[in-house]
Amino acid sequence: MSSKLEELQALLAPVVVALGYECWGIEFSAQGRHSMLRVYIDKEGGVLVDDCAIVSRQISGVLDVEDPISVEYTLEVSSPGMERPLFTLEQFGQFTGEQVKIKLRSPFEGRRNFQGLLRGVEEQDVVVQVDDHEFLLPIDMIDKANIIPSFD
Repeated sequence: MSSKLEELQALLAPVVVALGYECWGIEFSAQGRHSMLRVYIDKEGGVLVDDCAIVSRQISGVLDVEDPISVEYTLEVSSPGMERPLFTLEQFGQFTGEQVKIKLRSPFEGRRNFQGLLRGVEEQDVVVQVDDHEFLLPIDMIDKANIIPSFD
């Protein structure tokens, strides 16, 4: 996790929790005037549009005061949704048995993209079975990971 992401997590997660939500994760992509700060929130029973608006207003106030982002950006508050992103080892462990899609920051065993069955976690590694091969992917190498929704 980048230091900017760690700073945003430390600043915003307590605000989300104080409002009664779980801070599922934070994404920040710095691309000049098209930069995006996305905060995923969750709660028992699901997240409604009104929940996102409440959290967005509160986070906006904190960001205006603290000013941790020096470029122009768009703030988006969202539920994790069906293609739930996974950020922490605990989240990967919680969704053991689900199909996942994982993209790494740099190649591991010659590849960056993995899609398969999430087998769990071992220490600091995410265990994914792709076809007949099991991969232990270091959590620090994961750029993006999502659940693949099942409609059975």
